[in-house]
Amino acid sequence: MASENSPLLAYRLLGDEGVAFSANGAGGPGGASARKLSTFLGVVVPTVLSMFSIVVFLRIGFVVGHAGLLQALAMLLVAYFILALTVLSVCAIATNGAVRGGGAYFMISRTLGPEVGGSIGLMFYLANVCGCAVSLLGLVEAVLDVFGADSTGSSGLHVLPQGYGWSLLYGSLLLGLVGGVCTLGAGLYARASFLTFLLVSGSLASVLVSFVAVGPRSIPLTPRPGPNGSSLPPQVGHFTGFNSSTLKANLGAGYAKDYTTGAMMTFASVFAVLFNGCTGIMAGANMSGELKDPSRAIPLGTIVAVTYTFFIYTLLFFLSSFTCDRTLLQEDYGFFRAISLWPPLVLIGIYATSLSASMSSLIGASRILHALAQDDLFGVILAPAKVVSRTGNPWGAVLYSWGLVQLVLLAGKLNTLAAVVTVFYLVAYAAVDLSCLSLEWASAPNFRPTFSLFSWHTCLLGVASCLLMMFLISPGAAGGSLLLMGLLSALLTARGGPSSWGYVSQALLFHQVRKYLLRLDVRKDHVKFWRPQLLLLVGNPRGALPLLRLANQLKKGGLYVLGHVTLGDLDCLPSDPVQPQYGAWLSLVDRAQVKAFVDLTLSPSVRQGAQHLLRISGLGGMKPNTLVLGFYDDAAPQDHFLTDPAFSEAADGTQEGGSPALSIQFPPPRAPGSPRALSPQDYVATVADALKMNKNVVLARACGALPPERLSRGSGGTSQPHHVDVWPLNLLRPRGGPGYVDVCGLFLLQMATILGMVPAWHSARLRIFLCLGPREAPGAAEGRLRALLSQLRIRAEVQEVVWGEGAGAGEPEEEEEGDFVNGRRGDAEAEALASSANALVRAQQGRGRGGGPGGPEGGDGEGGPATALTFLYLPRPPADPARYTRYLALLETLTRDLGPTLLIHGVTPVTCTDL
Repeated sequence: MASENSPLLAYRLLGDEGVAFSANGAGGPGGASARKLSTFLGVVVPTVLSMFSIVVFLRIGFVVGHAGLLQALAMLLVAYFILALTVLSVCAIATNGAVRGGGAYFMISRTLGPEVGGSIGLMFYLANVCGCAVSLLGLVEAVLDVFGADSTGSSGLHVLPQGYGWSLLYGSLLLGLVGGVCTLGAGLYARASFLTFLLVSGSLASVLVSFVAVGPRSIPLTPRPGPNGSSLPPQVGHFTGFNSSTLKANLGAGYAKDYTTGAMMTFASVFAVLFNGCTGIMAGANMSGELKDPSRAIPLGTIVAVTYTFFIYTLLFFLSSFTCDRTLLQEDYGFFRAISLWPPLVLIGIYATSLSASMSSLIGASRILHALAQDDLFGVILAPAKVVSRTGNPWGAVLYSWGLVQLVLLAGKLNTLAAVVTVFYLVAYAAVDLSCLSLEWASAPNFRPTFSLFSWHTCLLGVASCLLMMFLISPGAAGGSLLLMGLLSALLTARGGPSSWGYVSQALLFHQVRKYLLRLDVRKDHVKFWRPQLLLLVGNPRGALPLLRLANQLKKGGLYVLGHVTLGDLDCLPSDPVQPQYGAWLSLVDRAQVKAFVDLTLSPSVRQGAQHLLRISGLGGMKPNTLVLGFYDDAAPQDHFLTDPAFSEAADGTQEGGSPALSIQFPPPRAPGSPRALSPQDYVATVADALKMNKNVVLARACGALPPERLSRGSGGTSQPHHVDVWPLNLLRPRGGPGYVDVCGLFLLQMATILGMVPAWHSARLRIFLCLGPREAPGAAEGRLRALLSQLRIRAEVQEVVWGEGAGAGEPEEEEEGDFVNGRRGDAEAEALASSANALVRAQQGRGRGGGPGGPEGGDGEGGPATALTFLYLPRPPADPARYTRYLALLETLTRDLGPTLLIHGVTPVTCTDL
């Protein structure tokens, strides 16, 4: 049910003049006042410049020269197909609600959760930081190729000194220029980007005109070093103008060695270089915090930029193939200068694209970092990145990123890191596709983007394509990036994060659980796959923690529901008192570390509330089949919150997150002698109701005496050996024949066996006590029971005990069930029988305790393991409600001083000997 604190109410739908306001302004750095950029300046320009980068000037010849026109176009189509799939996902997510600062990180984290979003956001941030450094170093190398003192080029001034220190200095100066622009705000960045865009566009225009205006010419190529250090004969490339013979020669592939690295080129290596250059599709989305209308600007601007760059790349591929021979393309990647009407304009374009790419990477990194810092996922490490100016510019994040780029510049050559950067970008793109895919698969009603040109097929294909490209570009970097993402996700999971973002994982789980619950047909249930599905009724969890954990061990992967009845009548109350209690009970489940659901109800009496819960708890084939109750006795309730380490709380009465402590939300245990919410009559009636509804019943007594290691989740084999005793015969009906093979007796065996499967109980030794009548020969019944245990695959020690002497000697062998319970034999005789049964069980418990006779710690002096838990057969309640109190007294006598005991009555078959 929707809360009245819905985020929608935080929006003013109408202003004072009745004009509608947009919600898109919320959440950016500095609020709505910081949102100034238009679609063109904020998205189209940065995305175009990022997708061009330096490739458009220095790698066109490389791609066409090695791959040929046909394969180059195929590579371009495949690359843009992969990018287009991600663009469709970006457009869908961006038009599904208000997009705040952080771009791709915001989209991923608000969909896949802080664990995945934070890890990928940090990787995307590092990719932008390293991408900025790579662009700057590329710019430095491009400058030194023309103006460097040691340059081998035939043209240029050759005045700048070269070396590692000089390159670092030039890179740092350029970084200062880029960082200064970004520090002064998005407005100055937009103007600088627009100026850069004009320079790049003018340079590209001059190149395109030069293809047409320049006549055929021969272009001498720089001599290349030979294999033995000697120079190879000088080569000459030819610009032929538009020539069909040139085009025909350039159609097919002609892979050769790359003259810059000496490596032999292949389809994969050339494709990787091309793809590396056009992965800047998120440059506009990263500016989401500064856009006037990001939900409109991001889809429109990104699609325009991708379409424009695709057209320019395709045109340059065709023009190069028509006019340049393969020698020129393969041996001079910067041939644009040689054929240009004015070569300096090409240099300006190269420098401008590199500078713009570095600016885009730095400002994009700062926005991602600011969003990460605002979400407080990495603690104080990113605290400086939260600082913003009065106009909303996150200059703290810019300076933070500036410093990291400077550190990366110290590494010098970054050829190998370039592949890692691209892989990190692809991880982010795959995550965006996965986010959109998850939203589409979850079928959430609130996922209704205005951009509809996508489907789950495109999202899935986008994820697969990005992963394939990662391993194609660099298998090592791809594997390392996925490992890093896993480690960061584990770190964020351990640290904990916001829980109010609305993770798509919850919607997906709901969708799948609903689907499989419909397929879980109760008509197809088979006893082979029976498992206990428990409803534990809890009055006050302060006194029920041991039972709560023991029931968690007994469920064996089945349903486990914590039920609680609040007394009251909704007609007499202003609001439902149950709903506010769910938070405390769910916190209890988390702190106790049990895998349980919570079901609360309001009822005039506990008995009626128990009936409600037994009928309506669960769904479909997952409904409780066993009711678990604490024992009704006069023992003073213990407050386990005071002794359990999991419930230790701050002295001010708060827990993590500042919410009220559980000790405040749950009242203190009932004081001894104070009135109870449930009478003895209603307690037994609740047991009878459960049996009438064909539910199994478990009554637990003295579970607080179990040591903590018995209730832990992973201490198997570390504790001392101990016994779990099972008495599969109704001890209040001693002459009932072979009662251990009835349904209830088998249910006891099954429950004890299930407990032995829990790690904390692996060291338990299961003992089954077989009760013999006074005239029953020893051995025969034991053999039958051992054969049955063998068929049921239950490993246990079987012990025969004589039971029944003096109990109705001379009476018929068969008695109607419940004679002693129903009072057909006198109350004194029934009490004596219960006392005798109690003494018998205590005597068997004492064997191995090493104490004196009498009491649970008594024994016969033999020494050995103690009995940790006893399973007893629970007789049916009497038919006459007037005898409920007497029935409860018999149970109290039967279980007195036995230590932790479970009284169980099973009504459903639970074992099977078939495969």
